Amino acid sequence: MRLTPRGLAFAGRVLPCSVGRGGVTTAKREGDGATPAGVHRITGMLYRPDRIACPAPWAQAILPGDLWCDESGHASYNHHARAPLTASHEALRRADPLYDLILLTDWNWPLAQPGKGSAIFLHQWRRPGYPTAGCIAMSRGDLRWLAGRTQPGARLIVPPGMERFAARRGAVAHQV
Repeated sequence: MRLTPRGLAFAGRVLPCSVGRGGVTTAKREGDGATPAGVHRITGMLYRPDRIACPAPWAQAILPGDLWCDESGHASYNHHARAPLTASHEALRRADPLYDLILLTDWNWPLAQPGKGSAIFLHQWRRPGYPTAGCIAMSRGDLRWLAGRTQPGARLIVPPGMERFAARRGAVAHQV
């Protein structure tokens, strides 16, 4: 899959999507709101079994107490964690539908470097064109379609050179 100015290209389709409010960057830092340029890999898939059917045989359920640690320097930084966790974290089981289905990437994982940024996911968007905190987001239907066709290890290419385009527009969201 490859991020383009029209959206995420995969298997002959282009899926409209949003990127981070900080655009695309080659110098990713924790909290910058940017989507990191580079070649990333899909490392996992998480889903809410109370809200959606299992999207692929390799998907893992998001359970109550599932977290993602975003405290730079903590031993669990940029890793899945379980409650209770005193370090800064994000709940994976949210009240809204944004994380009902998540494709995990290998950005700054598994050997997380403090300050390089955490949790670059592919997830559902709030609405078309609404920027993320650095993830790539798309419609629920497109995300489910993608999840049913991708495999662990699939490449996600976020080309450098999209920095100005994404920063100027705040999103990559055009009609297919």
